[in-house]
Amino acid sequence: MEPRERIALWLRPAFYLGHNAITLTGAVLTTSSALTMIGFWIFEVFGGGTTQPYVGIVVFLILPGFFLAGLVLIPFGVLWRRRKLLASGTLPDIYPKIDLGQPSLRRAMGLVAGMTVLNVAIFGTASYRGVHYMESVQFCGQTCHTVMQPEYTAYQNSPHQRVSCTQCHIGPGAPWFVRSKLSGLRQVFAVTFKTYSRPIPSPVQHLRPARETCEQCHWPQKFTGDKFLVRTKYSDDEANTPLTTVMVLKIGGRNWQGNTGIHGRHLDVFERISYTSTDGRRQVIPLVSYIDDNGQTVEYVSSEVKPTPEELAKAERRKMDCMDCHNRPTHAFELPEPAVDKAMYEGRISNTLPYIKKKAVEVLRAEYPSREVAEQQIIAAIDSFYKTSYPDVYKNHRSQVEAAADNVKRIYLRNIFPEMKMTWGTHPNNIGHQDFLGCFRCHDGSHTSKDGKTISQDCDACHTILTMEDPDPKILKDLGLK
Repeated sequence: MEPRERIALWLRPAFYLGHNAITLTGAVLTTSSALTMIGFWIFEVFGGGTTQPYVGIVVFLILPGFFLAGLVLIPFGVLWRRRKLLASGTLPDIYPKIDLGQPSLRRAMGLVAGMTVLNVAIFGTASYRGVHYMESVQFCGQTCHTVMQPEYTAYQNSPHQRVSCTQCHIGPGAPWFVRSKLSGLRQVFAVTFKTYSRPIPSPVQHLRPARETCEQCHWPQKFTGDKFLVRTKYSDDEANTPLTTVMVLKIGGRNWQGNTGIHGRHLDVFERISYTSTDGRRQVIPLVSYIDDNGQTVEYVSSEVKPTPEELAKAERRKMDCMDCHNRPTHAFELPEPAVDKAMYEGRISNTLPYIKKKAVEVLRAEYPSREVAEQQIIAAIDSFYKTSYPDVYKNHRSQVEAAADNVKRIYLRNIFPEMKMTWGTHPNNIGHQDFLGCFRCHDGSHTSKDGKTISQDCDACHTILTMEDPDPKILKDLGLK
């Protein structure tokens, strides 16, 4: 039998059985979804259009689903019709002949073959773009708007604003990619059925090791030397008196002296420190293990935190890495006082407005039923305060009052999300020890070894304070910085 005759014999059942509603529906679904996707891709490439989150779900996730469903329906309809004809006894023993000698039939077959190849290409591209879209910042931060609004807002105001979510939360390699997609499927169900936590807890148990993510850009041993810091906060008095602290932060790293400073002692080239945490948030640390310069392991046990044997059995045991101090490197939330200080120092809130520091913190810490109400009442409260208590200031510097009110409102909206039960201090930030325990989780003076050694609480171990909350620091004048 010639190849042409053999092909014709194979195609007879497909031609005959393909005339049914299910197969034709599948063809319509496949063709229409394919054309829609192609049209959108052309617009995106040549029209400069940007993909909005919800449009992206349709174009990159739902339409490929219809496309695949159509491809499945086509053979399903063929099998369904064959079974129906077989049950009624009308299935022909010999299917009607297909004459491949007819030019129109050959063209039709060529079209079918070409469309099949094109369909495969479209589905492959759609799948890739769907995965690519699910990795985008838009998908992570805006699709599940209410759930991720706090984290996305913090991300937009962070030093990592230009780093995609997946670079930190997934990183390179297939295993973590697959793991993230499985986790994402669970999250989709949680969002769909509204079973997600409020607030979303810090994913401390599920983050990839920092050596595989953070340290692709940040290399602790190379952060050598000291860092000169000037920090200014403002008093609650009428003049908003600035109080400046000047210090040298011993960043450390590795130099000719060996491992020095904060990074050198905590993040050596080998894992020097491990600890046990009992609260699930790594804020309560009853036990710290440290490998000293002689290679000996020293255990420091807290005299204040005394967990039960059951709590210790369930406790997390972890090798220390970047995330134990930099636990909110991107999704950091502020407290009212330092947030207002920063805005005043940067000039977004004028420090010439009397009592602005005190008033701003007061309205930020007030309770509001919703973000919309807070937005209105914060502006109204500051406006009313100056209009009533300082009418001359309000009259002569109204633009400054309005700018201050607007920036205080922005601080609130960046940090408070009642629907997600996010308020001041919900997520502790372990950098430093001014606003949260941070360093003092271990450096609290109560972690002691068997031979009586205590984890240092000496301020000079990490920084040298040159002046503390000084309204007119001489050192800045000496250095020509003031």
